[in-house]
Amino acid sequence: MTTRDPQAPQLAGLAALIADETRATCLLALLDGRAWTAGELARQAGVAASTLSEHLGKLVAGGLLTEERQGRHRYVRLADARVAQLVEDLVAQVAPGISRRPRTLRESSAGSAMARGRTCYDHLAGRLGITVTDALTSRGLLRQDTGFALTDAGLGWFETAGIRLDRSSRRPLARACLDWTERRPHLAGVAGAALCRHALDTGWCVRIGSERAVKVTPSGERSLAELLRIEAGALR
Repeated sequence: MTTRDPQAPQLAGLAALIADETRATCLLALLDGRAWTAGELARQAGVAASTLSEHLGKLVAGGLLTEERQGRHRYVRLADARVAQLVEDLVAQVAPGISRRPRTLRESSAGSAMARGRTCYDHLAGRLGITVTDALTSRGLLRQDTGFALTDAGLGWFETAGIRLDRSSRRPLARACLDWTERRPHLAGVAGAALCRHALDTGWCVRIGSERAVKVTPSGERSLAELLRIEAGALR
């Protein structure tokens, strides 16, 4: 008699949670790392608020989302970085097989903006993320030969740049995250999150549109050129 793996029900339950277009739309939207209201997600998914509420309840109960209430508003966000990594990894696996052409100019422009630069939960992705990761590597601040790891010089660089690293976090200090548009790894983990947060807080980068897309500002171009010797043309 075959003994069923005790993890099978949990895996099946997780797959069932994600295997719904409305819930998948919510998870993808929340990859921007911010908290969304139920109403905002309902509009994003194109469903009634009552329908969306039912889906959010399942995602919260399944541990993929957390929620908090402020007044009459219900806010949700991804439960943690592991959930974000799971969703992004799934996207990276299916993206090469997606060949549908953009249906509108707006959709095409949004896709191009996402490919140029975006946030992947709490770190930089797209060509921007790859360019920064390559610059860190070429300057000897980040190693990629045996997995991602900051060098001693890299730790010093973050300190000099005024980017605080939470060394007490249980998350890896540096982690490779496969970029689904570039098909190469970009920097994630504590260092990736700190760099992204610093870039947004200082105005090196700004969010554009309603998606996760970001662009580098003139101030960001100057700072990244000074700190990482990245030419402005590579950031546009």
